[in-house]
Amino acid sequence: MGKKRIVIADDETLILMDLKEMLTNLGYLVVGEARDAKSAVNLARELRPDLVILDIKFEGQDFDGIDAAKVLTEERIAPVLLLSAYSQQDLVQRALEAGVGGYLVKPFRESDLPPAIEVAISRFEEFMALKKEVGNLKLALETRKLVDRAKGILMDQYKMTEAEAFRKIQKMSMDTRKPMKEVAEAIIIAYEAAKGASKEEE
Repeated sequence: MGKKRIVIADDETLILMDLKEMLTNLGYLVVGEARDAKSAVNLARELRPDLVILDIKFEGQDFDGIDAAKVLTEERIAPVLLLSAYSQQDLVQRALEAGVGGYLVKPFRESDLPPAIEVAISRFEEFMALKKEVGNLKLALETRKLVDRAKGILMDQYKMTEAEAFRKIQKMSMDTRKPMKEVAEAIIIAYEAAKGASKEEE
């Protein structure tokens, strides 16, 4: 395991400098810096980093961080962690639909970065596995919503980590030769039925 290579992008110099310093302190390697989302995409295409961290909004730009994330996901270039001063629901929804793996609201602390980075990378890997299975981005996004719900149920019921829950769904899919979408649906249906039954008993 070498150092994770990261491209960062923000239109505020100070934030870019702070972010680079935090990442370097944490042992990551910042291999590229950009001031706008388009440059970040081009840098990522060229450098093939392990992760791209970019701001959600760039002043005066019509191509934002979410647009960049969509391109990076569609072209299978790198996972994306978005930084935002906003926690607006519509932006979060757009980000999820673009395949964004993680989200950090500014201001954040150095200690917030590693877990967010790990989640963004593992979600991207999961997403690539789903995309490979269904072969289509729209279907992969729909499948991901179901798989995320099923993961939540498994994590809750069996005290699993997110990665363990995903691996369990993947394994069940391989063992039963059924797509992950069907396995996720079955987990959700079983959970809803059990919940309904326990309500009736009350």
